[in-house]
Amino acid sequence: MAESRGFVGRRRAASVNLPPGQYLTTDFPVLSASPTPHVPLEQWELTIDDGANVLRRWSWKSFRELATDSITVDIHCVTRWSKLGTSWEGVSIDTLLKDITSDASFAMIHSYGGYSTNVPLKDLTDKQAWIAFRFDGAELAPEHGGPARLLVPHLYFWKSAKWVRGITLLQHDEPGFWELNGYHMYGDPWREQRYSGD
Repeated sequence: MAESRGFVGRRRAASVNLPPGQYLTTDFPVLSASPTPHVPLEQWELTIDDGANVLRRWSWKSFRELATDSITVDIHCVTRWSKLGTSWEGVSIDTLLKDITSDASFAMIHSYGGYSTNVPLKDLTDKQAWIAFRFDGAELAPEHGGPARLLVPHLYFWKSAKWVRGITLLQHDEPGFWELNGYHMYGDPWREQRYSGD
């Protein structure tokens, strides 16, 4: 008896370690709350601020002169898909925060187009997060957050904010866009922290 493609796919997904409630995909679904911003590289900038003062600022040229990492990670979307072994290139948040003195415990990530998301600072450091500009060997496409997006692979993918333009260091946790609209403040896929009550 021949096996259907669906049966083989489910069996393959069961043989890998996925967070609860997730299914395996080989696609890269595009999900956005608003139209895709198209930011010309000559107008792009990335800032780090403390809520009152800009502490660092990079143009696209100066950002791309920073040391980069190649990263291969699994990603997990709150809409229940997981994609394994994704390949990225980016600048680690450790590199961006180097020589910045702050007693902040949280960060608010801001995007072109008005999107924001909150992440504890401890989840952005120690080689856990990057500002990624390449995916699968090519420049990051606008629909996937290009020219650059945050990549925090150990959290649900809405925390990996697309079209990143700034990081605000915060003393206290504050909800970003999706968190204000009912998503979990932290978003651990292994604990199924999808929504505020989870």
